[in-house]
Amino acid sequence: MSDTRRLVEKLWSHAGVLRDAGVGVLEYTEQLTYLLFLKMAHERANRRLRPERIVPQEYSWQRLLDADGAALETEYTSILQGLGHQPGMLGTLFRKAQNRVQDPAVLKRLVHDVVDQETWSGGGDLTGDAYEALLAKGAGDKGSGAGQYFTPRSIISAIVEVVRPTVEDTVIDPACGTGGFLLGAQEYASRGAARMDPEQRRHLKASFVRGVEIADGTARLAAMNLLLHGMGDAKGRSPIEVRDALAADPGERWSVVLANPPFGTRSSVTMVGTDGRQAREDREIERGDFVVTTGNKQLNFLQHVMTILDINGRAAVVLPDNVLFEGGAGETLRRRLLRDFDLHTILRLPTGVFHAQGVKANVLFFDKKPAGETPWTTRTWVYDLRTNKHFTLKKNPLSRTDLDDFVRSAKPGRPREERAESERFRPYTYAELTARDKARLDVLWLRDETLEDLDDLPAPDLLAREIVEDLTAALEEFAAVADALETGEPSP
Repeated sequence: MSDTRRLVEKLWSHAGVLRDAGVGVLEYTEQLTYLLFLKMAHERANRRLRPERIVPQEYSWQRLLDADGAALETEYTSILQGLGHQPGMLGTLFRKAQNRVQDPAVLKRLVHDVVDQETWSGGGDLTGDAYEALLAKGAGDKGSGAGQYFTPRSIISAIVEVVRPTVEDTVIDPACGTGGFLLGAQEYASRGAARMDPEQRRHLKASFVRGVEIADGTARLAAMNLLLHGMGDAKGRSPIEVRDALAADPGERWSVVLANPPFGTRSSVTMVGTDGRQAREDREIERGDFVVTTGNKQLNFLQHVMTILDINGRAAVVLPDNVLFEGGAGETLRRRLLRDFDLHTILRLPTGVFHAQGVKANVLFFDKKPAGETPWTTRTWVYDLRTNKHFTLKKNPLSRTDLDDFVRSAKPGRPREERAESERFRPYTYAELTARDKARLDVLWLRDETLEDLDDLPAPDLLAREIVEDLTAALEEFAAVADALETGEPSP
């Protein structure tokens, strides 16, 4: 058994015990995050060379080691509450933290047997990889709901390979979940670490990435994920901000935006765009940088990405199918994207690759360009990895090799004129796309063989999964139509 797998199994060993006590997978991972950070801080404070105190003495790991029984539970709760009011990384990790481990005996085993027996701040990749694997394990737990925050790492790797972030970039994920895109970008940019000067290395560690996450619990998982991979400063500002990315234009601009925004059409706020119209719900936000007013969360995230991307910056955003064909606000936004940005690539993702069911998604790759009189998109290349492809999360999961042909076809770092048409990769001109009904981008050309040969149908579980995804997508479209009728917006 590899060291990473051993560590993952050790961390996961108490998940079942706590689940029986009413502590879910996400909550268990949160508790591990608190304990891991306290142990790491203890290790740094007691190392022989350049000891560093990160956590105030009254909240130290040693106080947990010295306590027992009910006193241990009381001490742990006191530490969580105290650190939740600290600034910077401490505040991000412990904001609104609560003790969910009500059994002192179980808490003692977590402290002494699971966490204290390992070294977590050694600087290697082992602990970071183990934590990332733990997040993946939690995402696969059906009852936890953790899958909605987790983008498959095979997809992240291929997307990052095409975008090619470098140490000269600044990277943001405005819906970062557990931080997978940020880790992927940092890992890719680190390939040239041997040739970097000290300032570039400092930038790569401290200021290269930024993440925004609306949920406190998920934000702390992301912050810990980055910290265990050597990113950020435990005593400084957290690279993960806890806020609603859609609430306002942050004012800052980034050269690379990578995102897989949460799916679902309904926005949690009322948006008012430059067209003056409103899209409900509870509170009203006026964003003059938004082209259209809509309650569709994905369209609003797309508009947000279009705003925060710097001139000549590159973006890759995972978006559901309805963004490619929805009318009204969707059509207006697509025409603006084609005209003012260079939408050079669309990857049609297969079904059965996300932990959240009902997802038919695509990756839109585009560059932001200066204002001009002629459209910046000349040709959009579409890669169809969906038609006649069947994947499931367990029996036939999507691997990185399944995306190799897409990456080779996209020719990262090469002039796009060198791209070649293939069975699954085709270009469409600006004129062709804008002439389509509603400027729809859901172009199809491959024949679905399963509709032609009933003797060669996919396995029943694959068919069931696809039926669920089709029905869920249809319900999302009905919800969008209902919202449009209520707000007076043209329906899709």
